[in-house]
Amino acid sequence: MRPPEPQKADKTSARKPAAFRIEEEEAETPAIAPPPLRRSPQSFDEAVVMTPDELDPFLSEKAPDEAASLVVPEPRRKRFSFGKLAAGAFGILLSLALGLWTDQLIRDLFSRADWLGYTAIGAVAIGILAVLALAGRELAGLFRLAAVQSLKTDAEAARLAGGPKPARAVIDRLLALLSSRAETAKGRATLKATEGEIIDAPHLIDLAERELLAPLDRQARALILGASKRVSVVTAVSPRAIVDLLYVLFEAVRLVRNMAELYGGRPGALGMMRLFRDVLAHLAVTGSIAVGDSLVQQVLGHGLASKLSARLGEGVVNGLMTARIGIAAMDLCRPLAFRALKRPGIGDFMGDLAPSFSGGAK
Repeated sequence: MRPPEPQKADKTSARKPAAFRIEEEEAETPAIAPPPLRRSPQSFDEAVVMTPDELDPFLSEKAPDEAASLVVPEPRRKRFSFGKLAAGAFGILLSLALGLWTDQLIRDLFSRADWLGYTAIGAVAIGILAVLALAGRELAGLFRLAAVQSLKTDAEAARLAGGPKPARAVIDRLLALLSSRAETAKGRATLKATEGEIIDAPHLIDLAERELLAPLDRQARALILGASKRVSVVTAVSPRAIVDLLYVLFEAVRLVRNMAELYGGRPGALGMMRLFRDVLAHLAVTGSIAVGDSLVQQVLGHGLASKLSARLGEGVVNGLMTARIGIAAMDLCRPLAFRALKRPGIGDFMGDLAPSFSGGAK
């Protein structure tokens, strides 16, 4: 019997063993940002100036007059004025009239006697020389005041420049301005000893301010306090309001002149008129010229005004107003703005003018 034949496997259903390679999915890698492009160094024509915090009206906590003192006033722009034109025309006319009158007078004197005519000529020559000397002194006073203001402006520009050269030039001009003051001898020696050790412009100017102007600031405070006390006492005891007004004006003018001479200004008559006008304008700009209930409350405190006589209160208020004028004159006459040193305020003189008021307010 024949054995059964094995069944053949279906080719479609059966397959040979094989090896397969399973490729794993590559993990997604985060995209790496390209490195930032480097730029070549460049120079800019206009420098970026950051506003200091003390000058920012939204960040500064100082009083309006103290914040305004840090801002250097811009130089006054010259404008055409019909008043000046008219004054010049009438001045020329009066000069011609005076010349014709002098010529006629000398001729009349020569007709009487020769020695009278020569005496008149000598008097006219002496008068002309005196007028020229007076005009030269007034011009020199105006130039000194202009030099102080330009020095203040150049010092602020040197701070922003950064280099030591502009700061050194400002310090040299300041030394020349204050060389006649004996109080600055120690400061001048200190600046000479440290010459070349400091190269930062703001630090150089701050050092010059501390060493040269600190002793002058103490004298300025003494001048302001003395004038304020005298005004306070005199206006408290004087019987007439016109006497108060005249004495306050006299002390204010003398205080402004002394302040200008202290810081090297030494103005003449015309320079003094211009400086006093600038002081009043500075008071008006900073809002310190108003004298009223707010100032009385600031001085006398809450409810203390009713315990005092009216004359005593007026004397204290007039003294504080004189102190405000002195502080404004200090701002204008000082050759450097207050940066390294603290600017005096009205509160620094309040305790000396009215010690009982400030003690009671506490």
